[in-house]
Amino acid sequence: MTAGLAADCRAELTALVAGDAQQQELRDRFLAHLDAHPTDGWLRDCAGAHLTVSSLICSPGGDRVLLVHHRKLGRWLQTGGHLEPADPSLAAAALREATEESGLPGLQLLPGIVHLDAHQVPCGPVRPCWHLDVRHLVLADPDRQPPGSAESTAVGWFDADDLPTDEPSVVRLVRAARSRLAAQDPAAARPSTQPAR
Repeated sequence: MTAGLAADCRAELTALVAGDAQQQELRDRFLAHLDAHPTDGWLRDCAGAHLTVSSLICSPGGDRVLLVHHRKLGRWLQTGGHLEPADPSLAAAALREATEESGLPGLQLLPGIVHLDAHQVPCGPVRPCWHLDVRHLVLADPDRQPPGSAESTAVGWFDADDLPTDEPSVVRLVRAARSRLAAQDPAAARPSTQPAR
Protein backbone atom coordinates (compact mmCIF):
# COMPACT_ATOMS: atom_id res chain seq x y z
CA MET A 1 0.00 0.00 0.00
CA THR A 2 1.40 3.37 -0.84
CA ALA A 3 2.21 5.37 2.28
CA GLY A 4 -0.37 8.05 1.45
CA LEU A 5 -3.17 5.60 0.74
CA ALA A 6 -2.28 3.52 3.80
CA ALA A 7 -2.41 6.61 6.01
CA ASP A 8 -5.70 7.72 4.44
CA CYS A 9 -7.33 4.31 4.96
CA ARG A 10 -6.36 4.33 8.62
CA ALA A 11 -7.35 7.99 9.13
CA GLU A 12 -10.76 7.61 7.47
CA LEU A 13 -11.62 4.46 9.42
CA THR A 14 -10.35 5.90 12.70
CA ALA A 15 -12.42 9.08 12.19
CA LEU A 16 -15.61 7.12 11.48
CA VAL A 17 -18.21 7.55 14.20
CA ALA A 18 -19.99 4.22 13.97
CA GLY A 19 -23.77 4.48 14.12
CA ASP A 20 -24.30 1.16 15.88
CA ALA A 21 -22.49 -1.82 17.40
CA GLN A 22 -22.31 -3.69 14.07
CA GLN A 23 -20.64 -0.74 12.33
CA GLN A 24 -18.23 -0.37 15.29
CA GLU A 25 -17.30 -4.07 15.04
CA LEU A 26 -16.70 -3.74 11.30
CA ARG A 27 -14.61 -0.60 11.81
CA ASP A 28 -12.46 -2.43 14.36
CA ARG A 29 -12.18 -5.45 12.03
CA PHE A 30 -11.05 -3.28 9.11
CA LEU A 31 -8.44 -1.52 11.27
CA ALA A 32 -7.19 -4.89 12.59
CA HIS A 33 -6.90 -6.08 8.98
CA LEU A 34 -4.74 -3.05 8.13
CA ASP A 35 -2.60 -3.76 11.21
CA ALA A 36 -2.11 -7.37 10.08
CA HIS A 37 -1.46 -6.38 6.43
CA PRO A 38 0.19 -2.93 6.54
CA THR A 39 1.63 -3.12 3.01
CA ASP A 40 -1.03 -5.02 1.07
CA GLY A 41 -4.34 -4.84 2.97
CA TRP A 42 -6.02 -3.31 -0.04
CA LEU A 43 -4.57 -5.50 -2.81
CA ARG A 44 -7.03 -7.87 -4.46
CA ASP A 45 -4.58 -10.75 -3.97
CA CYS A 46 -4.11 -10.11 -0.23
CA ALA A 47 -4.72 -13.57 1.24
CA GLY A 48 -8.30 -13.97 2.39
CA ALA A 49 -9.44 -10.33 2.53
CA HIS A 50 -8.82 -6.83 1.22
CA LEU A 51 -10.35 -3.38 1.45
CA THR A 52 -12.66 -2.30 -1.36
CA VAL A 53 -14.65 0.87 -1.94
CA SER A 54 -18.15 1.49 -3.15
CA SER A 55 -20.52 4.41 -3.57
CA LEU A 56 -24.24 4.75 -3.48
CA ILE A 57 -25.15 7.31 -6.11
CA CYS A 58 -28.38 9.01 -5.15
CA SER A 59 -30.46 12.09 -5.80
CA PRO A 60 -29.85 15.03 -3.45
CA GLY A 61 -33.07 14.24 -1.59
CA GLY A 62 -32.25 10.55 -1.27
CA ASP A 63 -35.48 9.40 -2.91
CA ARG A 64 -33.76 7.96 -6.02
CA VAL A 65 -30.72 5.68 -6.16
CA LEU A 66 -28.59 4.52 -9.07
CA LEU A 67 -27.71 0.83 -9.16
CA VAL A 68 -25.78 -1.30 -11.64
CA HIS A 69 -26.62 -4.88 -12.57
CA HIS A 70 -23.23 -6.51 -12.01
CA ARG A 71 -22.19 -8.68 -14.96
CA LYS A 72 -20.22 -11.29 -12.95
CA LEU A 73 -22.45 -11.47 -9.88
CA GLY A 74 -25.79 -11.11 -11.67
CA ARG A 75 -27.20 -8.77 -9.00
CA TRP A 76 -28.24 -5.14 -8.64
CA LEU A 77 -25.57 -3.37 -6.57
CA GLN A 78 -24.05 0.03 -5.88
CA THR A 79 -20.97 1.07 -7.86
CA GLY A 80 -17.63 -0.01 -6.47
CA GLY A 81 -14.52 -2.09 -6.76
CA HIS A 82 -10.87 -2.49 -5.89
CA LEU A 83 -8.49 0.25 -4.89
CA GLU A 84 -5.71 0.98 -7.37
CA PRO A 85 -2.09 1.96 -6.55
CA ALA A 86 -2.64 5.38 -8.14
CA ASP A 87 -5.63 6.20 -5.91
CA PRO A 88 -4.61 8.93 -3.45
CA SER A 89 -7.42 8.13 -0.99
CA LEU A 90 -10.43 5.95 -0.26
CA ALA A 91 -12.71 8.81 -1.29
CA ALA A 92 -10.88 9.31 -4.60
CA ALA A 93 -11.14 5.57 -5.32
CA ALA A 94 -14.86 5.58 -4.53
CA LEU A 95 -15.46 8.55 -6.84
CA ARG A 96 -13.36 6.94 -9.59
CA GLU A 97 -15.38 3.72 -9.38
CA ALA A 98 -18.70 5.62 -9.33
CA THR A 99 -17.71 7.63 -12.40
CA GLU A 100 -16.36 4.61 -14.31
CA GLU A 101 -19.31 2.31 -13.61
CA SER A 102 -22.12 4.85 -14.00
CA GLY A 103 -20.56 6.74 -16.90
CA LEU A 104 -21.80 10.00 -15.34
CA PRO A 105 -19.32 12.90 -15.15
CA GLY A 106 -19.44 15.60 -12.49
CA LEU A 107 -20.57 13.46 -9.56
CA GLN A 108 -20.53 15.07 -6.09
CA LEU A 109 -18.84 12.95 -3.41
CA LEU A 110 -19.97 13.77 0.13
CA PRO A 111 -17.19 13.70 2.73
CA GLY A 112 -16.70 10.78 5.06
CA ILE A 113 -17.65 7.12 5.12
CA VAL A 114 -21.38 6.41 5.10
CA HIS A 115 -21.33 2.65 5.81
CA LEU A 116 -19.13 -0.43 6.15
CA ASP A 117 -19.85 -3.97 5.00
CA ALA A 118 -17.94 -7.26 4.88
CA HIS A 119 -19.02 -9.94 2.42
CA GLN A 120 -17.55 -13.03 0.78
CA VAL A 121 -16.88 -12.89 -2.94
CA PRO A 122 -15.32 -15.18 -5.56
CA CYS A 123 -12.17 -13.06 -5.84
CA GLY A 124 -8.46 -13.71 -5.51
CA PRO A 125 -6.42 -16.89 -5.08
CA VAL A 126 -7.59 -17.70 -1.53
CA ARG A 127 -11.18 -18.76 -0.84
CA PRO A 128 -13.16 -17.65 0.92
CA CYS A 129 -12.18 -14.08 0.16
CA TRP A 130 -13.70 -11.20 2.06
CA HIS A 131 -14.32 -7.75 0.63
CA LEU A 132 -14.01 -5.24 3.47
CA ASP A 133 -16.11 -2.59 1.77
CA VAL A 134 -15.77 1.08 2.71
CA ARG A 135 -18.88 2.83 1.40
CA HIS A 136 -19.38 6.44 0.37
CA LEU A 137 -22.26 8.63 -0.72
CA VAL A 138 -22.33 10.38 -4.09
CA LEU A 139 -24.96 12.81 -5.34
CA ALA A 140 -26.14 13.13 -8.94
CA ASP A 141 -29.07 14.53 -10.88
CA PRO A 142 -31.55 11.65 -11.35
CA ASP A 143 -32.74 13.20 -14.62
CA ARG A 144 -29.36 12.37 -16.19
CA GLN A 145 -29.40 8.96 -17.85
CA PRO A 146 -26.28 6.93 -17.01
CA PRO A 147 -24.56 5.24 -19.95
CA GLY A 148 -23.01 2.56 -17.70
CA SER A 149 -19.93 0.47 -18.44
CA ALA A 150 -18.84 -2.95 -19.65
CA GLU A 151 -18.81 -4.18 -16.03
CA SER A 152 -22.61 -4.21 -15.88
CA THR A 153 -25.48 -5.49 -17.98
CA ALA A 154 -27.72 -2.57 -16.99
CA VAL A 155 -27.66 0.62 -14.97
CA GLY A 156 -30.57 2.73 -13.82
CA TRP A 157 -32.28 4.98 -11.34
CA PHE A 158 -34.74 3.45 -8.87
CA ASP A 159 -37.11 4.72 -6.22
CA ALA A 160 -35.32 4.23 -2.88
CA ASP A 161 -38.53 2.69 -1.50
CA ASP A 162 -38.86 0.25 -4.41
CA LEU A 163 -35.43 -1.24 -5.06
CA PRO A 164 -34.95 -3.96 -7.71
CA THR A 165 -33.16 -6.05 -5.08
CA ASP A 166 -33.70 -7.21 -1.54
CA GLU A 167 -29.94 -7.77 -1.08
CA PRO A 168 -29.51 -6.95 2.64
CA SER A 169 -26.23 -5.08 2.21
CA VAL A 170 -27.76 -2.81 -0.46
CA VAL A 171 -30.86 -2.15 1.65
CA ARG A 172 -28.68 -1.28 4.66
CA LEU A 173 -26.56 1.05 2.53
CA VAL A 174 -29.61 2.86 1.16
CA ARG A 175 -30.94 3.26 4.70
CA ALA A 176 -27.58 4.62 5.93
CA ALA A 177 -27.34 7.05 3.00
CA ARG A 178 -30.84 8.38 3.56
CA SER A 179 -30.12 8.81 7.27
CA ARG A 180 -26.97 10.78 6.42
CA LEU A 181 -28.90 13.03 4.03
CA ALA A 182 -31.71 13.53 6.55
CA ALA A 183 -29.18 14.50 9.23
CA GLN A 184 -27.74 17.13 6.88
CA ASP A 185 -31.17 18.41 5.82
CA PRO A 186 -34.10 16.84 7.72
CA ALA A 187 -36.54 17.95 5.01
CA ALA A 188 -34.48 16.36 2.22
CA ALA A 189 -34.85 12.65 2.91
CA ARG A 190 -37.96 10.94 4.15
CA PRO A 191 -37.54 7.64 6.02
CA SER A 192 -37.35 4.47 3.97
CA THR A 193 -40.29 2.09 3.98
CA GLN A 194 -38.02 -0.83 3.04
CA PRO A 195 -38.36 -3.58 5.66
CA ALA A 196 -35.52 -3.94 8.15
CA ARG A 197 -33.11 -6.81 7.49
